[in-house]
Amino acid sequence: MKTTPSEALTTLSTIRDYIRWAASRFTEAEVRFGHGTTTALDEAAALVLHTIHQPYNLADSYLQSILTLSERQAVIDIIDRRINERIPAAYLTHEAIFAGLSFYVDQRVLVPRSPIAELIEQRFSPWVEEEQVLRILDLCTGSGCIAIACAYAFADAYVDAVDLSEDALAVAELNVAKHQLADVVTLHQSDLFNALPNLRYDVIVSNPPYVCLEEWEQLPAEYRAEPDMGFKGGQSGLDIVLRILVEAEQYLTEQGILIVEVGSSAETLQDTFPDLPFFWLNFERGGDGVFLLTAEQVRLYNKLFLAAL
Repeated sequence: MKTTPSEALTTLSTIRDYIRWAASRFTEAEVRFGHGTTTALDEAAALVLHTIHQPYNLADSYLQSILTLSERQAVIDIIDRRINERIPAAYLTHEAIFAGLSFYVDQRVLVPRSPIAELIEQRFSPWVEEEQVLRILDLCTGSGCIAIACAYAFADAYVDAVDLSEDALAVAELNVAKHQLADVVTLHQSDLFNALPNLRYDVIVSNPPYVCLEEWEQLPAEYRAEPDMGFKGGQSGLDIVLRILVEAEQYLTEQGILIVEVGSSAETLQDTFPDLPFFWLNFERGGDGVFLLTAEQVRLYNKLFLAAL
């Protein structure tokens, strides 16, 4: 039987109560996840704990703490918004966690959730030597999360972060300032490589728009709340990806690597280049559709990439 918000205010009392109640409401309302959490319970815990200003790793012993009436009302209000407005939780809290770091987000950028975070935490091992990585390029930076996480992981490196969207760069600028990395991370408004200085990079990493038109039209409401510019990769999903493959040759160092997330368009990419040895990366925490090519491979197959444009 459904518990109404007014009933919840008077009959529920503890943090645990409200997490359970919120999870039940999410399930009943068929809320969709995938913006940092994958289950109703995890989403409920994230929203409840954020609303009462507690850490996400709050010790279990505190879950029996009783909420004040004002705290209960605040929790009810944010749960109602999550259900009624169908926007990702990160837009309600204005916070997303990526590679263990906190980032400000709003509806000007996609919610950070790329499995590339795991690669950054591993410092792209074993494909590069950490001390030899001096320049990193993040294409389609959005909130700046990949660029900033790279700056933390590679203390001696300079990072260029590129986006075409002025709105996205405004959010990225907030995050660069938040993490006090303005001396290390440089933001560029550019259509991929077009407005970049003539430099070569040891690592080029990108989570570009890669959703094909048909898939875009079927996305749940929560995903449609995000900027469509961050999703749409043209009819095949590969419009931006192919441009990166073609143009990266001129910007990689001799021992550099190119890492690109193509998500649901991975099969299309592999079918487009059936004989190419894309190295598809595996992730312990889940996620797929991320490939790696060496600079040598990018050069070797450049004519094939160009022919596919």
